[in-house]
Amino acid sequence: MNEQFFQSFLKISDIRTIVLIVLLIAAFGIVHILTKRKVSFGSRVLIAMVLGLVLGIVMQIMAGFPVNPSEIRYIDEATSWYKLFGNGFMKLVQMLVIPLVLVSIIHVIINMKEGAHIGKLVRNTILITLGMTALAAVVGIVLGIIFKVGHGMAAIEGASEIKEVTPVVDTLIKLIPENPVKAMNEMNVIGIVIFAMFIGMGAKRMHSREKHRAAIQPFYDSINALHKIIISIAMTIIKFMPYAVVPLLANTIALRGLESILDVGVFILVLYLAIAIMFIAQIIQLILFGINPVSYLKKGLHVFILAFTSRSSVGTLPVTIKALTEDLGVSESTASFVASFGTTAGMQGCAGVFPALLLVYVANLTGTPIDLTFIIMAVIVVTIGSLGIAGIPGTATMAASVSLSGMGMGALFPMISPILAIDPLIDMGRTLLNVTGSMCNAIAVDKTLGSFNKEAYEANIAKGED
Repeated sequence: MNEQFFQSFLKISDIRTIVLIVLLIAAFGIVHILTKRKVSFGSRVLIAMVLGLVLGIVMQIMAGFPVNPSEIRYIDEATSWYKLFGNGFMKLVQMLVIPLVLVSIIHVIINMKEGAHIGKLVRNTILITLGMTALAAVVGIVLGIIFKVGHGMAAIEGASEIKEVTPVVDTLIKLIPENPVKAMNEMNVIGIVIFAMFIGMGAKRMHSREKHRAAIQPFYDSINALHKIIISIAMTIIKFMPYAVVPLLANTIALRGLESILDVGVFILVLYLAIAIMFIAQIIQLILFGINPVSYLKKGLHVFILAFTSRSSVGTLPVTIKALTEDLGVSESTASFVASFGTTAGMQGCAGVFPALLLVYVANLTGTPIDLTFIIMAVIVVTIGSLGIAGIPGTATMAASVSLSGMGMGALFPMISPILAIDPLIDMGRTLLNVTGSMCNAIAVDKTLGSFNKEAYEANIAKGED
């Protein structure tokens, strides 16, 4: 009875299990001290990643580098406790998907300011932003398929089923929610986005009419307040990420061995290749709009460096707007709107390439067929879903959850823990692509509006100054 209690129920039946749990608590203590000393969030995550790597290697050494670590009792027990913190964090992230998408979409729509050319500005911004995000999704999917990301890794038995071929028209029809509550229950993210857009547009239309404004104002206030509350909750959850990274990476190394680093290494290389391809695509985008990219590359360099090192699109925003307006000939209204929009929605790195590549990773990991239906659905889900994570810190993590849920693979979210565990290594490139995407989109949108100052843009080249 006692043996069953400790082994099966408590999952602590070996002194080595206790030692490993104590080591995890010690690692948490280090992260806590770093937090108290106000070490930057990015640095804490990097240090947590090192701590998780060390813990995983320690477990491998203690077990003698076994072929099947999970068959060793104390490794199985320790990793079960580690999952409480690692997988627990991931479940908290998933918890926010539906309320975040619903409220964020409504919030974005009702807070679009009225003004000259606002309709054209908003329309062109959305079209160009989503077009480039869709391209980013395609690049991520294609490269994931070519390099077989996730293929050959340990798959979860029974995690997927062979899907029947579904006509594209039927697939698109299924995205339209016949029952919003059912869509929420089934994690139909695209359905929620569509529902939220209609609510937002309806509220904004009524609010624009003088006789209905007073009645609609409480709804505006409620949505704005609720948005602040949800963002506050999201920020609180994301703050736990350094603590979660330790057990996530430790479990990855302990249960799958050092070869898991190579598997994740392939993902990192493919992601950065996708980022490089999208950067080239952005240059081509400028050329297609009749813009010589030389000034953009020269005058935007300091913004690129700041985005890459800071890993913060929002933190880079003031510098981004300054470069666009003072150096690159973009009007102030366009620069402010498009650059701000790009830090919260339609991000080509965090919400384009990354979730698309993750979908292929999970599909290969579970043996899910990657057919034409899968690819079309993935592009649609990633592109439209990129609007549903507006304003959220830890965007890439939320984008991954939204995309997997939108593809009906939400239950497989824990399988991307090896990727999230090394998030700092890939976040720099993702953030860089987010910012460069916003800058190129701003230039393109301003060109379509006829307010782009080409003389100022070209003068920057001649002056050769910042």
